[in-house]
Amino acid sequence: MPPSRLPPKPDFDAIAALAPSTADRRTMILALIGNLVSSWSNNESLFIYVLMILMRVDVESAALTFATLNTTRARLDLIQRLAKITIRDKALDKALSKIIDRFNEVTVVRNEFNHCMYVVDASGQITHTQSMRIVQSKDSLSFGERKPMDDARLKSMIKATKDMTRINREIWDFLPRLESHVRSIEKPSS
Repeated sequence: MPPSRLPPKPDFDAIAALAPSTADRRTMILALIGNLVSSWSNNESLFIYVLMILMRVDVESAALTFATLNTTRARLDLIQRLAKITIRDKALDKALSKIIDRFNEVTVVRNEFNHCMYVVDASGQITHTQSMRIVQSKDSLSFGERKPMDDARLKSMIKATKDMTRINREIWDFLPRLESHVRSIEKPSS
């Protein structure tokens, strides 16, 4: 029988015994992940209001449409397509595109922490993330990328969360402008 290709089973009792010594850093990392994910989720949900305005429907219909599309990419694609046929103000269209582009940039960071395995050392400290993506190069396939959870990485998480906060404010500022524009181009009913 060939040798197992599985990694060695962690010594969970030893990790549990040493984990209190690394609890502060682990808690900080988990809080950063939580802040990033909740900020991202709040921003994604604000796109329901963009859909509501572009589709000229109530919020429940927009939320139903939003929930029916099962990926962020599909939701944003629909918004961008609706914007093409609805928004006639180039500056407003550009503002929406900029918001979506910035949201997509931070989505990459959010996905990195939402779709990975967290590697811990013998003391329970989170030392790395292991991406759950298949990486294909010209000559090979490999299982994701392993990245250290060092101070630079933590700073990038803080930056991404701050970016999400700014995007959130931009979306809130954008919504009344979009609503006003769509109302101005609607034809009055006879």
